Amino acid sequence: MKPLTIQLYLLIFIFTSCASPETAEQATTDSPHVSNTIKLDKVKMENAGILTGTITRKVMGASLTVNGVVDVPPQNLVSVSFPPGGYLHSTRLMPGMRVRKGEVIAEMEDPGLVQLQQDYLVARARLTYLEREFARQQTLNAEKVSADKVFEQVRSDYDGQRAIVSAFSEKLRMIGIKPEELSPERLSRRVSLRSPINGFVSKVHVNIGKYVQPTDVLFELINPDDIHAALSIFEKDLSKVAIGQKVSISFVDEPEKSYEGEVILVNRNVDEDRMAIAHCHFKSQPAQLLPGMFLNARIHVRETEVPALPESAVVRFEQREYVFLETAPGVFDMKVIKTGEREDGMLEIIEGFQALEGRKVVTQNAYSLLGALKNKSEEE
Repeated sequence: MKPLTIQLYLLIFIFTSCASPETAEQATTDSPHVSNTIKLDKVKMENAGILTGTITRKVMGASLTVNGVVDVPPQNLVSVSFPPGGYLHSTRLMPGMRVRKGEVIAEMEDPGLVQLQQDYLVARARLTYLEREFARQQTLNAEKVSADKVFEQVRSDYDGQRAIVSAFSEKLRMIGIKPEELSPERLSRRVSLRSPINGFVSKVHVNIGKYVQPTDVLFELINPDDIHAALSIFEKDLSKVAIGQKVSISFVDEPEKSYEGEVILVNRNVDEDRMAIAHCHFKSQPAQLLPGMFLNARIHVRETEVPALPESAVVRFEQREYVFLETAPGVFDMKVIKTGEREDGMLEIIEGFQALEGRKVVTQNAYSLLGALKNKSEEE
């Protein structure tokens, strides 16, 4: 080995041997590090409003957040038409108006209405004649005065006329005319159209003076007694939803207010968007409900007892969640946890709660400790 090489190795050995332990320790201290422990005296704790407590067990429910609309079943949505057809003479209905069952909602008129009443009265008069004739021929036939053929013909005419009168009576009742109150002196070219339900007006499809066909819909009425929420459930969440589960519902115009409901039906048919519908009844029906209104809901899919802490005990820093565990009087360690459901100001602790059981945890003003810890780390 050359002398120059030997001298170089000797210099490196001497330099390394003479490096002090303090220098090595300083190099370790200068590496990036943030302390997770902070110590406060009694005065500082009181000034910061620090309070401690222990982790508790609370019955909480896992929830499923969904969207939906206000809906009514088909039997509560009524389309009002006028079977004979005719002209709309008058109406005062507007969408949103309340109506009562039996209340006059429109007046219709048409020459055909007069003809119908006339046909009924003529048929009823002929029925009266045939009824008497039938009774007379029945007596004569019993006494063998008239032939059986004559009696059978009269009975046939009488039965046929009864059917005609009955048919006219039903047609009159369909348009709101009581046939038993009809007489030649009380013919009318107008009839009143009455509401078949208690509810409110959803749509008005006609205007005064318009002629409507028998198949035309004049008004759409809604019976609000069975109005409910139709919630859209993703296919992957469908197995979590069941009849009887509690639901908290809020509306776009009142996001801070919640209405309680209950799942009454789950449609297992999945549409092209991979969604199914769950129907939910309101326990206390909001007054402002209208079909088609958008809503937000939380379905409480399960209830179980879980470890929980107040929301004020949990701090969030650099995309992680922490609590401060008191390891000695006035000494707090920041521990990583993970939270789950939130309910009534409490948070479910789903990870890290084993280390907190039976020990004191900061439950109020935990962010004050986080701020003090960060300031301490910056000063160091």
